[in-house]
Amino acid sequence: MPFHARRRVSFEKRLIVSLRLNLDIEFVKLSVYLDMLLQMQLSTDYSIFPLGDAALTIDFGNTIDEIINHKVLALFHLLKENPPKGVIECVPAYSTLTVYYDVWVVRKYNPQYTTAFEAVADQLEQQLAQPIEDLQLQSQHHRIPACYDPAFALDMDAMVTAKNISVEDIVRIHSSKTYTVYMLGFLPGFTYMGKVDDAITMPRKINPRPGVEAGSVGIAGNQTGIYPLVSPGGWQLIGRTPLKLFKPDSNDFTLLKPGDTVQFYSISKDEFDSY
Repeated sequence: MPFHARRRVSFEKRLIVSLRLNLDIEFVKLSVYLDMLLQMQLSTDYSIFPLGDAALTIDFGNTIDEIINHKVLALFHLLKENPPKGVIECVPAYSTLTVYYDVWVVRKYNPQYTTAFEAVADQLEQQLAQPIEDLQLQSQHHRIPACYDPAFALDMDAMVTAKNISVEDIVRIHSSKTYTVYMLGFLPGFTYMGKVDDAITMPRKINPRPGVEAGSVGIAGNQTGIYPLVSPGGWQLIGRTPLKLFKPDSNDFTLLKPGDTVQFYSISKDEFDSY
């Protein structure tokens, strides 16, 4: 074999060996990284990830669970009463808490950290190391009047057909249970409450209505909620309450708050009109 041919073959072998070595190194790095992630998941029941450059989210899992929601609300109230330097606002949801912060303030008071995210995340992890789920939350119980008259229960007939159940049973089941307000969202004061009895669960409408009246009571999956304002909406409507959920002129703004409990009671159309 000519010298230049042997040289080319030798170069190709070295190149293959080098590529294989690099691949092996990258594979080891990836394995170590995945093992670290696995250990993190095994050691905690939550994850913390950045949401843009000035917020982060603590995620306890994609589920509707009263115990998890209690932990979210407990942490929310702790941070509301004693926020770390730079924390601006906290927003609780079913199983997550989003924390907004001022990057410059956080960096000013935590120069030992590389980023503001690391500083806030570390302080939150210290809070989460405490038994916050044992805290007693301040909450209120509300009895909400609801009129299940056909004038307001626009999807009642569809539910009767889909669930093979009478109107009377739907009203009885819906109004006999105490619901927890898990979160507010979508609109100011819109309540996400659960859990609805399996006998009356219904999926969201495929084609949302362009306008749902304020006070409308609806069901979506195993949740029930009340529309505080006129808006588009795809929940299955079974009634309406005369109460105002969004109160912009009051200090509290909303009638219901996360952690509160609600029980509906049935009223007639005449009672609704004269409420």
